[in-house]
Amino acid sequence: MTSVATLGSHCALQVLKGAHDEGFKTILVCEKKREKLYRRFSFIDEFILVDSFKEILEQKCVAKLEEQNAIIIPHGTLIAQMNSNEVEAIKTPIFGNKWILRWESDRNMKEKLMSESQLNIPKSISSPKEINGLIIAKRHGAAGGKGYFLATNEKDYKRKRDKLIQQGTIKGDSDLYIQEYAFGVSAYLQYFYSALKDELEFFGVDRRYESDIDGLGRIPAPQQIDIDTIPSFNVIGNIPLVLRESLLEEVYSMGEKFVEASKRLVKPGMTGPFCLEGVYDDSGKFTTFEFSARIVAGTNLYVDGSPYSAFIYDESMSMGRRIAREIKNAKKNNQLSKILT
Repeated sequence: MTSVATLGSHCALQVLKGAHDEGFKTILVCEKKREKLYRRFSFIDEFILVDSFKEILEQKCVAKLEEQNAIIIPHGTLIAQMNSNEVEAIKTPIFGNKWILRWESDRNMKEKLMSESQLNIPKSISSPKEINGLIIAKRHGAAGGKGYFLATNEKDYKRKRDKLIQQGTIKGDSDLYIQEYAFGVSAYLQYFYSALKDELEFFGVDRRYESDIDGLGRIPAPQQIDIDTIPSFNVIGNIPLVLRESLLEEVYSMGEKFVEASKRLVKPGMTGPFCLEGVYDDSGKFTTFEFSARIVAGTNLYVDGSPYSAFIYDESMSMGRRIAREIKNAKKNNQLSKILT
């Protein structure tokens, strides 16, 4: 019997609830410090307790997963806790294309894939000396916004960079990627690409509430000026959003271009859930500043389905359940090799 496994963080509850609803045995690779939380949920059938998620690479954990014929569903914590070489070394089958996760983790590779997808993207800045206007400096990998900061010139950049170095958040310039700041309303577009059907589904959209950059908006401007701190973009939660219907045609077009580009650059291409992340300006033009090549936490909003998944399915369909449904269909038709790496 095939089992579905994931790490105990990020969107594990949604993934395993969806797998349970599709009839799979569910396995949680859980840090011991979080066991009490996850024991509350009856749809988790088995726990593999670890001190660190990196133990998923060790033979003891591999053997347990292999015994259960498990498939790992990757999410942001996998990328945040492991480097690309470690992710690619995981012996347990992974849902989707694990090779594309390297492209997500490396900012320069990420920019290349977005450019190849013909998406509208902000200009990257190769050196702090070239800063001439508002920029955002970002850490590589799935940092969840931690360590990001805004700057308007080289002096401002260096002051904030040095403070993060002192805090131990980064080691130096090599840990940062500089990008022109894109103005507009943030929107995180959630997709699912079925390699079995060669079909793209638009699953939902959300915004992120980031501390403490969003909290600063509640403080009057004179007091903001007096605060000597670097505001954090660390994601605290997600807010649901519905787009104007006139924007949907371009939403599908962008997703399709991304899927086709991924097929060319990182075979077998994008499989399963992904997210294009950016902002809409006052004319409805979307600028993509990020992508996530796996399930994103914003889909946790829609455990009973989103306004968009409801247009596709006549039943509650979370992204977690959609992943499990794809595995079920692939297994039924002897096509697991199409969706696993």
